[in-house]
Amino acid sequence: MRALDAVRDWPVDTAAVAVLDRDGVLARVGPDEPMRWASVTKLVTALAVLIAAERGDVSLDEAAGPPGATVRHLLAHASGVGPADDTVLAAPGKRRIYSNRGFDLLGDLVSTRVGKPFPEYVAAEVFEPLGMAGTRLAGSPAHAISGPLGDLAALGGELLVPTLAPGLRAEATRVAFPGIPGVLPGFGRQAPNDWGLGFEIRNGKNPHWTGSTNSPATFGHFGQSGSFLWVDPDAGIACACLTGTQFGEWAATHWPRLSDLVLAEVA
Repeated sequence: MRALDAVRDWPVDTAAVAVLDRDGVLARVGPDEPMRWASVTKLVTALAVLIAAERGDVSLDEAAGPPGATVRHLLAHASGVGPADDTVLAAPGKRRIYSNRGFDLLGDLVSTRVGKPFPEYVAAEVFEPLGMAGTRLAGSPAHAISGPLGDLAALGGELLVPTLAPGLRAEATRVAFPGIPGVLPGFGRQAPNDWGLGFEIRNGKNPHWTGSTNSPATFGHFGQSGSFLWVDPDAGIACACLTGTQFGEWAATHWPRLSDLVLAEVA
């Protein structure tokens, strides 16, 4: 895939990128060694919570987090809880406040309900079924996964053609609490700032880390470690990326360009 030649121009020491469709990986570049996923971890945590919900261990609409908030609010960054602690900054459903703390609360809730540490639950219910043998969650459910590109691509394949919690994936990738504003980290205030249940949804956001030709239905996440995973269900394409370089202006420039090149080549 010629589009991946663009990765050579990135100002990073290490980069690994894979493009896949519903049948599997189309092309990849870079090493397959464990790297930090940072906030891309939230995609795995969201999937684990959805599995717990589908099995009846938790309910998306049960109380969780600040007063008046639910599991659904926490997944959608709409609970009002602050970014890093239990400070309440808004009423539930009124602002999109990107919150690592909210995902820690989700991990604690699932752990209590299933009777095992959240990393063990994630390993048993997500990593093992998807063959993600090189990936580990060692700490916060918000940002503490490390793993190789092949495993991140496996997650992308699952999100393109879901087998785990398939009944809830469609709901999770639709906008939850539509119309509310918020700050998209690295890209400023967005009104609306659309999210599903753990999955950021592109819609009409501008600026954005995906390409201008990604469909509005595109969903995924990026991380401060220079990582991302997006899934464009309309195009039937996913793109996974890991680097060893902190997110910055380089990523805001090069990631959308790569996304457009990929989509143009597979169209």
